[in-house]
Amino acid sequence: MTPQIVGLLAIVAAAIVLFWFEWLSAEVVGIGVLLALVLSGMVPVDKAFAGFGSDIVIMILGLLIMNAALMRTGVVDMAGRAILRRAGNDAHRLATVLTIAAATLSAFISNTAAAAFFLPVAIGVARRSGVSASKLLMPLAFASILTSSVTLISTSTNLVVSGLMTRYDMDDLGMFELSPVGIPIAIVGLVYVLTVGRRLIPDRGRGGDVNDTFGLSPYLGELLVLEGAPVVGRTLAESAFGEEYDLNVVCVVRGDERRAPVADLALEAGDVLIVQGDRESLLKIKNVRGLELHPEVKFSYVESDNLGLAEVLLMPRSPLIGRTLRTNRFRERFGLQVLAIARHGETLRTKLRDVRLNLGDVLLVQGPRGRLRALQDYETFRVLGAVEEKPPQIQFARRATTIFAASLALAATGLLELPVAVLLGAFVAFVTRCITPEEAWRSIEWKAILLIGSLLSLGVAMEETGTAQLLAAALVHLVGNGAPEGLLSAVFLLTVLLTQPMSNQAASIVILPIAVKAAIQLGFDPRPFAVMVAVAASTSYITPLEPACLLVYGPGRYRFTDFVRVGAPLTLLVYAIAILIVPRVWPA
Repeated sequence: MTPQIVGLLAIVAAAIVLFWFEWLSAEVVGIGVLLALVLSGMVPVDKAFAGFGSDIVIMILGLLIMNAALMRTGVVDMAGRAILRRAGNDAHRLATVLTIAAATLSAFISNTAAAAFFLPVAIGVARRSGVSASKLLMPLAFASILTSSVTLISTSTNLVVSGLMTRYDMDDLGMFELSPVGIPIAIVGLVYVLTVGRRLIPDRGRGGDVNDTFGLSPYLGELLVLEGAPVVGRTLAESAFGEEYDLNVVCVVRGDERRAPVADLALEAGDVLIVQGDRESLLKIKNVRGLELHPEVKFSYVESDNLGLAEVLLMPRSPLIGRTLRTNRFRERFGLQVLAIARHGETLRTKLRDVRLNLGDVLLVQGPRGRLRALQDYETFRVLGAVEEKPPQIQFARRATTIFAASLALAATGLLELPVAVLLGAFVAFVTRCITPEEAWRSIEWKAILLIGSLLSLGVAMEETGTAQLLAAALVHLVGNGAPEGLLSAVFLLTVLLTQPMSNQAASIVILPIAVKAAIQLGFDPRPFAVMVAVAASTSYITPLEPACLLVYGPGRYRFTDFVRVGAPLTLLVYAIAILIVPRVWPA
């Protein structure tokens, strides 16, 4: 084993640890891996940055732009709601239709986008029908993942695998080449999710309003500012209620007027402050001179014609993830106050400005209704409350649908290569005003593109240093020289295990060279092994680390073990189908 191989294995091990513990965001880890490979001389500079201009990145970029156009023109919204309208008012029928609709949509767009689109719909169904949101949200997330192998564009992982296959003298994957294994997985998986899976999901509480979700009523108080109080004449920022008393000012009542708690609002005698905090903090404020406490204010008191409440879900591209409200200057930037944070069934109410936020956290925000509406324009947030949405450009809906279908048809028929077809579709979407460049750039998951572009150099390093050859030999020694099913099973297991700490794309980049080299050493056709990597990389059910699962983790009040209980049998089902079909459709 050469020093370069030892160094590369150390880099991979360090990356896995960093991905698992999330001390750094995934794209930062990817950049770190790229720099380590360049500085150590394992990858030449001219090859290290080639990933950012590769066919893989261009395909993903073009598809993301066209997906954004479908969302912006209301195509996705109209399709989803048309399906739901046909389900009637029966809660169980709605749950079934919701799950199938999410699976169908995610066969053609990102599974994270499909889950995010139907998430507020599912929460609304849970609240109206009184069923537990946990019974709806996990099936929704799993359904959006189950169709990842139906088409080539179902997930960016398929595109990564397809692009890497050309490095090993294999043809890239066809648009529907994965369908023979992807469709059975989707059908069997949906049946499991809607029957056995739903019974295995624990009931984490009934759907309710924000008061039920966050439990804020007992923690609201009314402070009357008396004459001569030290805070008179000072702004809310200068009064430092949060820093000194651990209280959030959620509303200022002056006469008959209710005002938003903006930082530069100067307090006057007679003002009534609606504050939120824990019981201990509210009791302490009673001893502050010039402030008179009237506890147990009604929760509805903080809403008015101008002020509103909304639940806001953090999406994968949110700038808040991994940061605190303080460092991101949330209140100053968005003009909104965060009253509470719901995370995994727990409600955080104290020292919110210093809480490091995670993907899937739900923030209870309060502020002017115009500000709440503006928050929805940011693709990195999903407003779950009843805030008016920016109307979609439905006059361009048919145009966007035609562009998307035509691009895929050009690629499927072989008239154009997929990267050219999707980039052409993105260009036409811009020219025909289906979406503006600014709207598209806000919608694109730049972190994923940065991660993929960085980690493509890892595949190059595994080839250049001989690491892929060494690990392939070890894998061959482990499984022996028998039938290809043994090696295919090992490839599936390794890929599934690696997708837990790493992203699906990163796992496929690491495993594919090993699988191909091992197949060649045993005299097998490497194509079925590449297909198995693609299928296994999207089998992300046993932990909530898949983005679609993280989105429902908080709102569903799930625990980590819930995904193991429900996802482990589903993973075994996917393996059984894959090991039965892959070696027969793609003989080794």
